Amino acid sequence: MKINVPLSAAIAIVSGLTVLAGYFLEIAWLDNLHEMLLEWAIILAAIAFLVGIANLVFVHWSKASSGQKGSFYSAILVIAMLVTLVVVGYLGPTAKWSLWLFDHIQLPVESSLLAMMVIVLAYAGIRLLRRRLNLFSAIFIGTGLLMLLGAAPLFGVLIPGLHGAFGLRNFIAQIPAVAGARGILLGVGLGTVATGLRILMGADRPYRG
Repeated sequence: MKINVPLSAAIAIVSGLTVLAGYFLEIAWLDNLHEMLLEWAIILAAIAFLVGIANLVFVHWSKASSGQKGSFYSAILVIAMLVTLVVVGYLGPTAKWSLWLFDHIQLPVESSLLAMMVIVLAYAGIRLLRRRLNLFSAIFIGTGLLMLLGAAPLFGVLIPGLHGAFGLRNFIAQIPAVAGARGILLGVGLGTVATGLRILMGADRPYRG
């Protein structure tokens, strides 16, 4: 029986099994090999990150210089990236101007994105009620409204029983929401383990070779 395994798949399988064995077996040479492979992975991830940044700058620079639609925003992105790189790289991440960039540019942008996300979620909730009105959708919308009123009271009026350490908002945030988040994290963890096992066995080959 002939088994055709590409070189890239063989390297990935052997490397993955070596790193996995290094967590369970206390062997000197295996520990050294385990640490070396992890360091190589960190270096490759850093190189991939730099290549991604360079590609992002190249794409937006080409778009800005060619005058395509949206080139103004591409130029702003390139200029902001270069200014941030020069300021933070020269002065350090904790310098006055570095913190100014973070407080007056980064935080407002993130706050605007979060505000847009709230609007999108509210619109999605309204569409959900219009298209599929049932008990679960009503519970979903009602829970979202309670959490919003608990976080930002309407006209500053505090609703009795909603706020405080023993309020309804804190109960929802600490028990049902945490339980749902843990279920999602467990599903992500199991999916990651299953995907890793399939790659180690050669069933899935996201790499090409």
